[in-house]
Amino acid sequence: MFSRFFAKKEASLLVNGRPVSVHPKDTILQAALREGIEFPHSCRVGGCAKCKCRLLDGQVKNLTQFGYVLSEEEIQSGVILACQSVPQGKVSVAVEEGASIASQAVSGTVVAQVQLTHDIVRLHVQLEQALDFRPGQFATLELATLPGVKRSYSFASPATSEGQVSFFVRRLPSGRFSGHVHEQSVLGQRITVEGPHGDFWLRPSDRPLLMVAGGSGLAPILAMLAQSAATQPPRPVTVLFGARAQRDIYCGAEIARIAQRWPTQFQHLTVLSAEPDGSGWPGARGMLADVVGAHCAPGCEAYLCGPPPMVDAVFAALTACGVPSQNIRADRFATERTDLMVA
Repeated sequence: MFSRFFAKKEASLLVNGRPVSVHPKDTILQAALREGIEFPHSCRVGGCAKCKCRLLDGQVKNLTQFGYVLSEEEIQSGVILACQSVPQGKVSVAVEEGASIASQAVSGTVVAQVQLTHDIVRLHVQLEQALDFRPGQFATLELATLPGVKRSYSFASPATSEGQVSFFVRRLPSGRFSGHVHEQSVLGQRITVEGPHGDFWLRPSDRPLLMVAGGSGLAPILAMLAQSAATQPPRPVTVLFGARAQRDIYCGAEIARIAQRWPTQFQHLTVLSAEPDGSGWPGARGMLADVVGAHCAPGCEAYLCGPPPMVDAVFAALTACGVPSQNIRADRFATERTDLMVA
């Protein structure tokens, strides 16, 4: 009688030929940063594509699908996201160190603090100088009253020459930044906005648009729509917004104003997943993934933004309906990270 043991291959990593020690469950990015390698990165949740590198040898375990932010050509050529790739055995990658696009840190003042729902506040900031960014991207915020506490939020409005920007801050359990913003007035306080970051922005096209947002993921969608209403060629658009209950619905009037300016067909649907029976809610109920298939126009382009489970489910539903993965872009909001939050 004997036992046969199959030992899991011990992971090892080469970054541009440099050996890097790998701890159990490390992603390539985590291992590289711990070794002091200047590895381009930003969001760490697979949404910005700054950490993309080329897999030269070996295999990795993908924590998420790369089709959200990488083109089909990139995937076919071996490009991966370092923050979402766990080495399996011996792995070698190539990356252009220091290739991150230089961002800018601009000081400003909080000029408005608006409670949108019970757990989402909108901050309006007047910057000392205009910050150039594409709607859909995000920035890192640091209040002068919370030095060292930096959190990342998507721009909720387009860039202006006057330097006015806004952000949606959703309250998170034990969130130092979000808790501070929800519990205290920050009007008149100094704030540093550093950015832009991320690869989630509206590409020029004449394809029908499908915009899907969950919770505070409505921020970049609103920014895209507000700018596109005036600058993009006419494109039919469908906006699906998912929330738990009626108290979580916000910015309906803002979306209606955009719809009035939209040069062609504009459809807006709110879907509630946990609205109590008998509440009188006349709209759609369920999960966004359950209804998105009915709104897939032939040849559409989809932009998804919200919690990772929602984004993953909607992505799967869209591909099942025949939408090519290269026509889907997504920003997966992290909600429980302490090193860098996009919420």
